[in-house]
Amino acid sequence: MPSRPDRALVLTALICCFGLLSCSNQTEKTLRIGAIPDQNPERLNRLYGLLSSELSKELNVPVRYKAVTNYPAAVSAFRTDSLDLVWFGGLTGVQARLQKPGAEVIAQRDIDAKFTSVFIANTKSGIKPLKNQSGLQQLNGKRFTFGSESSTSGRLMPQHFLQQAGVQMTDFSGGKPGFSGSHDATIALVQSGSFDAGALNESVWKAAQRNGRIDPAKVKVIWRTPPYADYHWLAQPNLDEKFGDGFTDNLKSTLTGLKKDSKSQEKILELFGANSFVDADKTQYITIEKIGRQLGKIQ
Repeated sequence: MPSRPDRALVLTALICCFGLLSCSNQTEKTLRIGAIPDQNPERLNRLYGLLSSELSKELNVPVRYKAVTNYPAAVSAFRTDSLDLVWFGGLTGVQARLQKPGAEVIAQRDIDAKFTSVFIANTKSGIKPLKNQSGLQQLNGKRFTFGSESSTSGRLMPQHFLQQAGVQMTDFSGGKPGFSGSHDATIALVQSGSFDAGALNESVWKAAQRNGRIDPAKVKVIWRTPPYADYHWLAQPNLDEKFGDGFTDNLKSTLTGLKKDSKSQEKILELFGANSFVDADKTQYITIEKIGRQLGKIQ
């Protein structure tokens, strides 16, 4: 029969084991959400902090936002199951879904089915507003920047429209474009004169105008692209196994049920630049996948 000290050691070990199991189960049942870092970290932390609190309240599960360093990191985190739900752009969403069979597009904003990019130029660059797409040839020989290399609205679609107009990546000053890393950074670089022109998400441009971060004496829009499908929520295929039957449907209903008659939900929608989230599915991103393959962003 074990001595009293031995029994105490065994009891302590069992308590530790149960504690570890409890922590493991708690971690397993936390909904981990993420997003491509398309804007400055302060804004993203505020937005996804508010959203995490709202989802946790509505779904009755802990929700934690996990920031990632760049667009490829968001795709990698989804592939390795480090994130359960991610706000992707069109291209990164396709990349992630192709690497995780069964992943589901569950919602997009009301503005994402017909999204647009804007080309902007420094007012001292000599670049004039374009009458049509062929006018993009004005950018030959100019210092030009995209956003992230994996951005749909800040790189993929702008490059697609540039190439349709006969402008190749080697036609820019220095024989290649710049990559600012985010839409906010693109605005700042063009406005400062570090680059003559750039392309970015129109929603971010409008938000920057509302917030007084655009100086119209220094930077202006020269062209707006035709519409395309862009951002969306992508969910892991195993959420019902982790959180219970019907969880994915409840998550989708919660997102599409966010309304402006609630102050907390109104602020979330405002930060997303939308009036609501709506149903979405993978068929909307067939064109994005096709262009991604043409430009070598999807193998």
